[in-house]
Amino acid sequence: MDRTLEFGGKQIEPDVRRLSDMREVIYDIDWLKSAPDEILYYMYRDLAMSRQDRSLMLDHGLRFDITVIPPGRLGPEYIKTAGHYHPEIGNTGMTYPEVYEVLHGTAHYLLQRCDGGKIVDVVLIEAHDGDKVIIPPNYGHVTINPSNKELKMANWVSRNFSSIYEPYKKCGGAAYFELAGGKLVRNGRCDHLPDLRYLKPTNIAKAGFAKGKEMYGLIRDIEKLDYLNKPMDYKWLWDEVLSDKNRANAPVL
Repeated sequence: MDRTLEFGGKQIEPDVRRLSDMREVIYDIDWLKSAPDEILYYMYRDLAMSRQDRSLMLDHGLRFDITVIPPGRLGPEYIKTAGHYHPEIGNTGMTYPEVYEVLHGTAHYLLQRCDGGKIVDVVLIEAHDGDKVIIPPNYGHVTINPSNKELKMANWVSRNFSSIYEPYKKCGGAAYFELAGGKLVRNGRCDHLPDLRYLKPTNIAKAGFAKGKEMYGLIRDIEKLDYLNKPMDYKWLWDEVLSDKNRANAPVL
């Protein structure tokens, strides 16, 4: 199947994530032994609609990507991304954040924060077409496609770092695995896991978001994305993203 993406009048070939790239984070080790090394999802990185847009992104140290996750299973669990953290910005005590938008499909964003080597907070956010989800500083994240439809999502992120995958590999995956039917199972390879918190998507108008309005358009108001490189100046945003006021019910599938 041709997975070329047309963007900005160009044909973009994807980077791919194969099962062999994710062996350390799979729930069912026995299933993994005989599973074929298939492509799991597709990543189209550093996209721009025009030269002017590219110049703005470079000037502001930002990158725009699209990821496509077809429906599927990894044995008994739903298909997912590998999971990663972002590095700390200098000595600020804060890591680089990220923001996602679901373009099509359903996404479960599973966020987790560590303190002193232990996972101290785990959050699951269900998002649908047009929803925006901010990954706050100091949280790692996995994206799960829990449906029988293709998931297509976009993200804005700083271009000034490389993602860190090792903590997820070391722990054998995220804090929880989501199995078919929506069952969430604690990762027995991680100690003292907290209960899950369920939060709503972060469609925050003050951050330039509007449901149904694709966030690529923020290229025309790019200062609203400054928090991606300067999270220390946006405490109000992180408070709002993680507030219990955004509490949601567990997803029903």
